[in-house]
Amino acid sequence: MAADPARSAKSGARLAAWRRGRWSEALCRLALRLKGYRILARGWRCPQGEIDIVARRGGTVAIVEVKARGSLYAAGSAVTPRQRRRLERAALAFVARNPGLNGLAIRFDVMMVVPGRWPRHVADAWREGA
Repeated sequence: MAADPARSAKSGARLAAWRRGRWSEALCRLALRLKGYRILARGWRCPQGEIDIVARRGGTVAIVEVKARGSLYAAGSAVTPRQRRRLERAALAFVARNPGLNGLAIRFDVMMVVPGRWPRHVADAWREGA
């Protein structure tokens, strides 16, 4: 039986996007480490959602969403209100499972990756429930 070329192309594009996402997340982890953050988790999943990066610096835990797009505008626009709510729920689950983080400030950040540029880190991109 012959493979469906349309399906093969779609899965190839999906694989390329997945690889680009993983590479972007690795680049963002490096950028955060250079800024003095300690990476606590990457690609953390729970029923509430997935967190790309959990990092800590001092008394602050940053829940970081990584967006790789062709432009900064497209990357910044890619974090929807629905996705923000999902990240907020996942962050609550992460903190609940890591009691050593209780009492620390939780912040939601976005890191935008565009071709040929260092990742742009937007600290405190939104507030929980906003």
